[in-house]
Amino acid sequence: MNFRLPLAVALGTAVLMANAVAQDSDTLRKIKESGTIQIGSRDSSIPFSYKLGSANEPIGFSNDICLKIVDAVKTRLGLPQLRVQYTTLTSTNRIPLMQNGTVDLDCATTTNSVARQQQVDFAPSHFVTNITVAVKKSSGIHSLADLSGKPVATVTGSTSIQLLRSYRKAENIDVQEVSGKDTADAFLLLASDRAAAYVLDDVQLAGLIATAPNPSDYTILKDVVLRQEPYGIMLRKNDPQFKALVDQTVSGLMKSGDMAKLYAKWFTSPIPPSNVNLNFPMSDAVRDAFQNPNNKGV
Repeated sequence: MNFRLPLAVALGTAVLMANAVAQDSDTLRKIKESGTIQIGSRDSSIPFSYKLGSANEPIGFSNDICLKIVDAVKTRLGLPQLRVQYTTLTSTNRIPLMQNGTVDLDCATTTNSVARQQQVDFAPSHFVTNITVAVKKSSGIHSLADLSGKPVATVTGSTSIQLLRSYRKAENIDVQEVSGKDTADAFLLLASDRAAAYVLDDVQLAGLIATAPNPSDYTILKDVVLRQEPYGIMLRKNDPQFKALVDQTVSGLMKSGDMAKLYAKWFTSPIPPSNVNLNFPMSDAVRDAFQNPNNKGV
């Protein structure tokens, strides 16, 4: 009895360790076996991940970062012909589709939050934004207090909804939530006057306004900041080999200066489809994120 019990424990431990190793290398093995890496994208998250047409592949700042990760995966696995397959995600399905293996990387505008870190992992933050409010200049809205009694647009499943609800509860104001399925859909609520304001990240609001038919109709309440949030490339948890490769690639882009060049390409230069320049200079928070790569959540 004294011999058999330790042996059983040892065998059980060996099985657990083997399962752990299999889990650790799951994403890279999955990619190698399929010859394909699956990237989660968006239709309208300008300038991070968006399409110029339904038949086009996504482009944007976050997408360019992920394509650098794809290059690193090609080198690691010796697969120069590795295929990239895109799946359009939403704020509500991005985590479930990451967890079930549909996508290997979420390459858009996902906020790295402590709550989400319980379900997924994040690469070092590649952007830091302010959650704020966009309105029409003709609305007479100049502060959050002015939103009382008015419909306010948000994106279903976004952190903006949570922040708006917290503010509404803390300040005891009556705000009616109207939600869009994505950033473009929610902006349409503002543009068509079904919402008096739109709560979202300042940089995405800037992109939506810059590419709207009448950009001069809108303004961002720059003095209103509900919270500062970091964006991160999202990947599955408990996969240290893949995470190390992703982290090394993203941090390398930051340390080499290549990330700053990508930033200039998408935020301070003309971008497709209409060659609009967002004129969104790098903030101190973004500059610090590039100088000190980290994946701290909010």
